[in-house]
Amino acid sequence: MRRRTVLQAAPAILAAPRIASAQGNARTLRFAPQGNLANIDPIWTTTTIARNHALMVYDTLFGLGRDFQPKPQMAAGYEVSADGLAHRITLRPGLTFHDGEKVTARDCIASIARWSKRDVLGQRLDALLQEMRATADGAFEIVLKKPWPGLAWALGKPSANLCAIMPERVAKTDPFQQITDYTGSGPFRFLAKDWVPGSVAAYERHGAYVARDEPADFLAGGKHVHFDRVEWRIMPDPATAAAALRNNEIDWWETPLADLLPVLRRNRDIAVEVVNTAGALGFLRFNHLHPPFDRPEIRRALFPAIEQTSFMQAALGEDPALWQVPAGAFTPGTPLANDAGLEVLSGPRDLEAARRALRAAGYDGRKVVLLVPSDFPTINGLSEVAADTMRKIGFNVDAQVMDWGTLVQRRAKKDPPEQGGWNVFCTTWEGLDVSVPGSHQPLRGNGPEGWFGWPTSPRREALREAWFSAPDQAAEKAIAAQLQRLVWEEAPFVPLGLLRPPMAYRRSLSGIVTGGPAIFWNVRRG
Repeated sequence: MRRRTVLQAAPAILAAPRIASAQGNARTLRFAPQGNLANIDPIWTTTTIARNHALMVYDTLFGLGRDFQPKPQMAAGYEVSADGLAHRITLRPGLTFHDGEKVTARDCIASIARWSKRDVLGQRLDALLQEMRATADGAFEIVLKKPWPGLAWALGKPSANLCAIMPERVAKTDPFQQITDYTGSGPFRFLAKDWVPGSVAAYERHGAYVARDEPADFLAGGKHVHFDRVEWRIMPDPATAAAALRNNEIDWWETPLADLLPVLRRNRDIAVEVVNTAGALGFLRFNHLHPPFDRPEIRRALFPAIEQTSFMQAALGEDPALWQVPAGAFTPGTPLANDAGLEVLSGPRDLEAARRALRAAGYDGRKVVLLVPSDFPTINGLSEVAADTMRKIGFNVDAQVMDWGTLVQRRAKKDPPEQGGWNVFCTTWEGLDVSVPGSHQPLRGNGPEGWFGWPTSPRREALREAWFSAPDQAAEKAIAAQLQRLVWEEAPFVPLGLLRPPMAYRRSLSGIVTGGPAIFWNVRRG
């Protein structure tokens, strides 16, 4: 549903009939997620919704607190040798998988090994690794070739490619193949028998889960569960989701459409709140493998035409409290965000300059395939502005609309666009991930081994490596400024602005953990 259609329909939503589903009971939490849960392997895919699923089903060795510093989670103890090479981890007693088997050091080693093949920081561990070895049934050590103080942060970061602890038998699955055994280690058990992609996913409380005996602290602390069952109800139509929330047929809506926020705020039983305060940075991502975006001068031609405010308003409406511009290569408001060359996007916009640049670059008018998700309102808004902007400066845009799950499958293809591949798509990345070079997947230049789009840039890779060895924050900031200048020169992507979308939930819920994505521990009814 387009935003203007929803806006016209908003008054009717107040009186919308109940959807045909039972209201459930007090021990079931009903949640409308941002999109379809099509792929649930947090190593195979980088989708946010798969990460959110993984946070329920799997536990992690470390978790980030509200200060975004790593704290032991499954780990009971953690020590680093004097030379910084040996990282020793001891597991908490009583940890079990959903099948009743004890969590062991072997499971952790296999899980880390699989994660290290796909995650951006995991790949750094893979390059630095001397060996991982179990020292006891519940203890192991990671021995590096050179010191890396950020290892615990990497193992606990709540980003795409979550370092989820799986049974050894599952973790031995090829990291480039999806798992088929969904046995986890976390506070919720995934009910595969109830999973209907595009309709519903269900979880039940893992009764044998041993929570830390301390308050919840973002992704650290005690993960105490107060619901027996959590149901994710897929509702791609915003009007349907709004009516369901108003009629108490769902408890929580992750991504309410901006045009519906005034309607929701007028309901005294509904709270509208920015839960993920770190936000998400919007990106226009190019496929560097195929024409026309295999050439930097064609990618750069877009810069003079990009109006970040238009992208943000299309995604989240006109309330500037829900977004921030200008935005460069790093998350605004974080230590490494900088103004180096930012006038490329913050200066006066000039469509004619963009047209001249595109003609000078020799664009031949070939069709450009833009992937557009129909069921992801914020990214759909970004995509519509991208299509309009590109057409205005002379691109022959073929906007192909599909559901988010299909888009995720499609963007992984390296085939030419005319053979089922693609040229460009819009997406968002968690603000925490793209706040530093180390975990900034779109910034990487590692070619075929990299994130979708597969750019190659030895210069960006060298600067990223230098960041890991930076002696202080001043040095880190200098490197970040150099990297941002390279973004304007090489154009691996176009930053579109920082989104801080609110969530909407029934006021009967309390204890919602803020700071990041929707989290289902600590929350209770009443």
